[in-house]
Amino acid sequence: MEAVLGAGNGLGLAATLQRLVDTATGLTGARHGALGVIDPERGTLSRLFTSGAGTAAAPAGQLARAMAAAGAHVPSGRPGSRDAIGVPVHAENGVIGALCLSGKRDGTFTEDDLAVVRVLGSQAGIAIGNARLYETARQRERWIAGAAAVTNALLTGVSPQDALTTVAEQARMLADAAAGVVLQPTADGGMEIVVASGPEDPEAIVGTVIAPGSPVLAQLLGGEPVFVEDSATDPRMTTPVRGRFGPSMMLPLQSGGRLLGTLALPRVRHGRPYTAVERRLATTFASQAALALVLADAQQDRERLAVYEDRDRIARDLHDLVVQRLFATEMMLESTRRRAADPGADELLARAVDELDSTIQEVRTAIIALQQPPCEAPVGLRARVLRETSAMAAVLGLRPSVRFRGAVDTLVGESAARGLLAALRDALGAVRGR
Repeated sequence: MEAVLGAGNGLGLAATLQRLVDTATGLTGARHGALGVIDPERGTLSRLFTSGAGTAAAPAGQLARAMAAAGAHVPSGRPGSRDAIGVPVHAENGVIGALCLSGKRDGTFTEDDLAVVRVLGSQAGIAIGNARLYETARQRERWIAGAAAVTNALLTGVSPQDALTTVAEQARMLADAAAGVVLQPTADGGMEIVVASGPEDPEAIVGTVIAPGSPVLAQLLGGEPVFVEDSATDPRMTTPVRGRFGPSMMLPLQSGGRLLGTLALPRVRHGRPYTAVERRLATTFASQAALALVLADAQQDRERLAVYEDRDRIARDLHDLVVQRLFATEMMLESTRRRAADPGADELLARAVDELDSTIQEVRTAIIALQQPPCEAPVGLRARVLRETSAMAAVLGLRPSVRFRGAVDTLVGESAARGLLAALRDALGAVRGR
């Protein structure tokens, strides 16, 4: 009773199972005791707790037979002839282990001994089942919180590259992986690592390509998840970096039939294999992250469209209102200058006309700049000249004044434009040197 009550005193699973096997050994007078836990997915011994004199060698054979018999084997024979006893450890999903004892110190094991072992084995099953349920609930909670954090981060307006990095880093931490990697399709039908996150030089694997024809490629491009037990030895893995990793998950970033890429989460070589729960949660996370990426991209498109529309409106207003009024004022001053008899007035008016002409040119330059799509490399000569001068503004401590005459984007060829830009850089560099 003390052992059963002690199993629920808040100790961790390992401490609880060790206490149960120690109690079973002590109560039955066994020299050796062993409690083995089966990996439910692979059917192999995942954890072993031993008790008694010496090592676990004595009950090892009995425990192995118990595992081979799907978790338990009670030696045949009457109680008076038993030199070893074993009972299965059950949980909701079936047999999950076995509790075995051997080497009775005083005589042989009795029915009372077997009854005690059955009670303790039952308690071990309850403890293991509860621990697994609790861990599954915690994992689910972490993955849900991680997916929410990714969605919130992506919808704040980060760049596409930063968005992929956010997904890779969050998934790596949630999966306890050695790296978080995002691959995207290449033009020749392969896939390339475009983003990598990890504690040890993740940039070293960026640019790694899965060449067309790789056995795993058809599944990845088809939007299917791929689970690998050991990346270094799996024949489907062909990249040069595979030797660095062990268990791995490759999950499609897919939403609405659109494949954005693949999220890969490799663990270290000989690392703990992924469980079915981890695979399921990671697959769900990848689907939610893909949806968040699509929503973030759509939001950026809407914001970009709003900027375009606003810039177009400002450019139209400048052209239709400001430039036309300035031009009309210039014409009026020019007409007045021609009629003026005073030489001093003539000079003053001429200067005003020149200033207005310069202002008109600068406003037109601003209109051209507004018509240039933001966040993109400028394509016209005007825009490229403005980019060069704007970049030097912080260095020079002032913003260079730029004036254009004529349709330079149309009249100046690409070769001449490159020469002009080179001369402009030299000139700005010379001013900086002074």
